[in-house]
Amino acid sequence: MIDDTKLAALRERYATARSDETNDPDFRKAITLAFSGAGRRPFPYSGVSTLLGAPYRPDAALLPDFGGLQVALIGVPMDLGVTNRAGARLGPRAVRGVERIGPYNHALRVTPLAERRAADVGDVPLQSRFSLPDSIADIEAFYGRVRDAGVVPLSVGGDHSISYPILRALGRDRPLGLVHIDAHCDTSGPQEGTRFHHGGPFRQAVLDGVLDPERTIQIGIRGPAEMLYEFSAVSGMTVIHAEDIDTLGIDAVAARAREVVGDLPFYISFDVDALDPAFAPGTGTPEVGGLTPREAQRLLRALAGKRVAGGDVVEVAPQYDASTVTAQIGAQLLFELFSLVALTP
Repeated sequence: MIDDTKLAALRERYATARSDETNDPDFRKAITLAFSGAGRRPFPYSGVSTLLGAPYRPDAALLPDFGGLQVALIGVPMDLGVTNRAGARLGPRAVRGVERIGPYNHALRVTPLAERRAADVGDVPLQSRFSLPDSIADIEAFYGRVRDAGVVPLSVGGDHSISYPILRALGRDRPLGLVHIDAHCDTSGPQEGTRFHHGGPFRQAVLDGVLDPERTIQIGIRGPAEMLYEFSAVSGMTVIHAEDIDTLGIDAVAARAREVVGDLPFYISFDVDALDPAFAPGTGTPEVGGLTPREAQRLLRALAGKRVAGGDVVEVAPQYDASTVTAQIGAQLLFELFSLVALTP
């Protein structure tokens, strides 16, 4: 039976109300970003595509203070360090092409673009498309400037070798902790004459003194490359295999991650091959038996309130993904990282 009094009140309030009218202050922040006035929303398929629909500010990267930004969304289109299928150089472009991510994170009740001055500052300028060592140096130099400006970087790769120079820049004065979600530990040694490859960035970061292994947790590990990752255990990293997640449960794993990183600044690195290839086929080294996107979101959201110093989403290789679902997930994961930064004390 309909309550006539309640129905009359709903009609009075909503019969002629527009979609952009609300009394909820959290919703109001998001609506202010999503609507351009008079109930109109920008066409998601027009204009220049940017990471998370943020303002496009390539000029900011040329300024010492990055134009007063607090958060820089950055593309790193470099995949010279892959050991299997190449193509992650196209990851930033694919993630930029994803529409309708945010602006409101309903689970964390936050609108990141309303809480932080943020922009897509474009891609890291690389001096050579052929030289991996030069690219590593270019990335470190760029993120050194980001760090000096007091800006939090959130990046899209590119293969996982990009995390090494980023950590070199961000952790140069004090080693960072790390939440690393991946199918692989990426702590192997030099291969075929180089230590710069996507299978070893975190070993090199520890050996360079910019990553604290005791404050590092690696989640979702599986696959045939386990034999290469002795360094993780010996150095003191916490390793949670994919099978352990089934036994422990996501909440317990998330609690362990919070315990490992503690109250000091830490970095988050998310390789999309942490996800099962049923959900993220567009990547260079897929491994069956991975996380679901919802599990990944739950893990990340559990870190809310911790001191996130930066993060990356890597190994999106769109040419292996006809449905574009991997880029979609990559963009959503980037949004989750941005939400955590917005909630960082």
